[in-house]
Amino acid sequence: MAEEKAAAPEAAPAAPAGGSNKQSIILVALAVINMIVVGGVGFMLWQGKKKEAAEPKIEHVIKGEHEAQQAEKKEEKSFVGKIVPLETFIVNLAGSKGRRVAKVNIELEVEGSNVQVELDQRKAQVRDIIIIILSGKTYDQVANKEGKDQLREEVKDTVNAFLTKGKIKNVFFTEFIYN
Repeated sequence: MAEEKAAAPEAAPAAPAGGSNKQSIILVALAVINMIVVGGVGFMLWQGKKKEAAEPKIEHVIKGEHEAQQAEKKEEKSFVGKIVPLETFIVNLAGSKGRRVAKVNIELEVEGSNVQVELDQRKAQVRDIIIIILSGKTYDQVANKEGKDQLREEVKDTVNAFLTKGKIKNVFFTEFIYN
């Protein structure tokens, strides 16, 4: 029996020692990989917090937006020019053989009093140009927003072409009726 007990302890430690070495190497490798992953996650979290601290706070964004709106309001106030109203225009639209008529009231925004005086002196020329432009348009061309915007630009560009003392900044349609 003593021989069996002596033989058994020798056999038992030999078998686990070989497996224990492989298992301990695998455990150490897994522990190292686990530590690398945890370290990487920690680094990514740290970088995220660092970015959040660098980004502007909502208060800064609100303050900046408020300042931009105030500056924009000041610009709008400084850009308002003098308004020169023109008499009502009643014209036949092109291609309608007199069946379609447009009634338009126009006001011109100008940059200074010199332009206003020049427009008053050349009112007949301005009215003539606008009547020619309006009567050259068809119903389809003035029936939508894009057509009205194009008409506004065309009137502005054409009148500005012969003004010498300044320019028209905007053309406003205060009434636009067509049938």
